[in-house]
Amino acid sequence: MDVSSYLHQTKPIPSPILRPPLHPPPLSVLARISFSLRPRRRTTSYSFRPSRKTNTCLASSGSDTLVASNRKEDSSKSVASNKEEEDEFDLKSWMHKNGLPPCKVVLKEKPSYDKNHRPIHYVAASEDLQAGDVAFSVPNSLVVTLERVLGNENIAELLTTNKLSELACLALYLMYEKKQGKKSFWYPYIRELDRQRGRGQLAVESPLLWTETELAYLTGSPTKHEVMERAEGIKREYNELDTVWFMAGSLFQQYPYDIPTEAFPFEIFKQAFVAVQSCVVHLQKVSLARRFALVPLGPPLLAYRSNCKSMLTAVDGAVQLVVDRPYKAGEPIVVWCGPQPNSKLLLNYGFVDDDNAFDRLVVVGALNTEDPQYQDKRMVAQRNGKLSVQTFHVSVGKEKEAVSDMLPYLRLGYVSDPSEMQSVISSQGPICPVSPCMERAVLGQLADYFETRLAGYPTTFREDDSMLADFNLDPKKRVATQLVRLEKKMLNACLKATVDLINQLPDNTVSPCPAPYAPILR
Repeated sequence: MDVSSYLHQTKPIPSPILRPPLHPPPLSVLARISFSLRPRRRTTSYSFRPSRKTNTCLASSGSDTLVASNRKEDSSKSVASNKEEEDEFDLKSWMHKNGLPPCKVVLKEKPSYDKNHRPIHYVAASEDLQAGDVAFSVPNSLVVTLERVLGNENIAELLTTNKLSELACLALYLMYEKKQGKKSFWYPYIRELDRQRGRGQLAVESPLLWTETELAYLTGSPTKHEVMERAEGIKREYNELDTVWFMAGSLFQQYPYDIPTEAFPFEIFKQAFVAVQSCVVHLQKVSLARRFALVPLGPPLLAYRSNCKSMLTAVDGAVQLVVDRPYKAGEPIVVWCGPQPNSKLLLNYGFVDDDNAFDRLVVVGALNTEDPQYQDKRMVAQRNGKLSVQTFHVSVGKEKEAVSDMLPYLRLGYVSDPSEMQSVISSQGPICPVSPCMERAVLGQLADYFETRLAGYPTTFREDDSMLADFNLDPKKRVATQLVRLEKKMLNACLKATVDLINQLPDNTVSPCPAPYAPILR
């Protein structure tokens, strides 16, 4: 996970609070949180606060160690000292020392795709496992949740202000803990996240951290717009950090540093946010304060797979993993990432799954508001479970069914004769074909829509295949090409289903009907 930038780009500052070495800190960042209707002044009573100049983080994406803040410091460390630190702050040893019971996994290492980055670790079976075996059980004392960060259950008030999300709060917490350096209880875990650099086990960083040139790999895909929207959302959260800070008198009171936007530039916060997003676990059947969790031995040390059913689960006092398949000793262990389409997998975790049974596209249809019969059509649509602006999901392998689901809605938009509209209003169920003329017009619009979307991609299937066959293809370009290729495959299947229906019409010589208020597709 690309915690690299926020974990590497700040210099540790000695903390005035020394914590017991064998127990986690109280973490009650908001233990005595008190909301006020009046924003506080930009002054505080912290006597330990360094100057703004001291706290400002400097970008240094090449740094791979916690204590170093730039390449020069990094390169000055000897191989021996690196090895010594590896042994001293080994993640699994630290976890066992602090309550992790015996488990059936080990940390193994594999090279990074970028030779400038350190190898990454992954969780593998330490012995042969059978389906149903408990691979590990991490005690809650080693799990970072909002319950621990905020110090109490009453977090809904803060989160429902639309000021600060769970991910932003977790990101801020780790950023401030980073400043504690080796004095932080979480140093070994942060250091491991640091090594991962947000890459996970399957691919690369989230496109939220890509350059403009790299984002161009997604041209034609709606995911490119989603990335820009998500980035704007992160920026809005960053702009609200100070507001939240001043409204909550004791917010992060245990960290004697500048207010968030003074301590962390936006790019650092964004990288921290994306890093947390890439490895956070969504626990089920737990309180709001525990539903988002950062679990050592969890992602990104575990690989996500769409065809896996094994999930990290909250049990009494711990988060455990029960495997859903047999493993040989040394094999990497995988977990389920939920029913997410490939666009979300790429956006959140930086990978694309070619065998993702949950992959889907979105088609948005809208009734024409200028239509004199708009209100009647809106009523008929609602009666059939649709909205005036309706989102249709095209699931992989079910493109024909998706097209069939769109047709009644589109037919409704094409009805123009008042007598026909009255017949539609009095009938029950979806709108059936009224005439071959109208059906051809509806199907023609749908076919044009799919052709237009396909034309928006700058490459062909053959060019995609050729790029993917290149072993040296840039990893970011590889996952982007995987995504757009799978999208094209679904769009082509939709187009084929539509053309097949056109070819089934009784008279191919019928001219399309006029459609003064045709529905809108986007």
